[in-house]
Amino acid sequence: MRDFLAGYRSRLIAIERRSLLTAETYVGEIRCFLTWIQAARLTGPGAEPDQGSAGLETALKAVDNQALTAYLEERRKTIGNRSAAKAVSALRSFFRYLTGEGLREDNPAGLLETPRRSFRLPAVLSRRKIEALFEAVDTAKPLGIRNRALYELIYSAGLRVSEAVHLNVGDLFFGEALIRVRGKGGRERMAVFGGEAARWLKRYLADVRPLLAGRQRPLALFLRRGGGRLSRKGIWKNYALLAGITGTGSHLHTLRHSFATELLAGGADLRQVQELLGHADLATTQIYTHVDVSQLRENHRKYLPRLGVNDG
Repeated sequence: MRDFLAGYRSRLIAIERRSLLTAETYVGEIRCFLTWIQAARLTGPGAEPDQGSAGLETALKAVDNQALTAYLEERRKTIGNRSAAKAVSALRSFFRYLTGEGLREDNPAGLLETPRRSFRLPAVLSRRKIEALFEAVDTAKPLGIRNRALYELIYSAGLRVSEAVHLNVGDLFFGEALIRVRGKGGRERMAVFGGEAARWLKRYLADVRPLLAGRQRPLALFLRRGGGRLSRKGIWKNYALLAGITGTGSHLHTLRHSFATELLAGGADLRQVQELLGHADLATTQIYTHVDVSQLRENHRKYLPRLGVNDG
């Protein structure tokens, strides 16, 4: 299994040009699939002793659409539509790899139907809640200054968490208030950040980052103790507890959603927001054009008083 996964991962990155995060997600899904294949081969009708990679190759050559459907039905017991759609994409990609390696002549996953993803409006935080979150960070401690700079930058520039993780010091341009961001699919963009984010970033760079780096000279912007690059898991840690945020608003990605929603509410052009967010498709950005019901009601009363909502 290790050989299959290593070869497949290399294809994802070198040929399909997938991001490291997507590659790891797909490899994890195929690991589940291969484990399921092995279990079915060893426990199903006509089960045979495990014969290592040769046995797994034989099993993969025998996989058909019916087997893939059975696997996905098993997976659907523990995952939702969004994850199921990723599983289908991973299977299609993996069988393309097998055909490229000469282990299959066809791609049985090509016949799979992609589950329809449920549409959900992005959760956003009010400006008051965002201020409460930032103020709750204990900036009397070095790591608190780092976290404040991190959260301010994610919100100010509308970054994905994965983008914040991969930032380097050399990506910051304080004079222009710009930051170079590496987004999905290896696409680069220049994002704008505000004065408050700049203030905390400068404080972090001057007072905290040297302490975390020690004698090392790391490229990464945000560091953990010992000088290593801060991980995604490290960024998520204790975020929601800071300001007592619960539910969908407890997700750190909510800062990015709030950034986009506030820009559009302030009159920003949809194409401009698309560029700032790094969306390849304008349709992705359009989810932020939803109108807050309370604001809609207020405007209705203000501009159409004769047709306003009954206050009683």
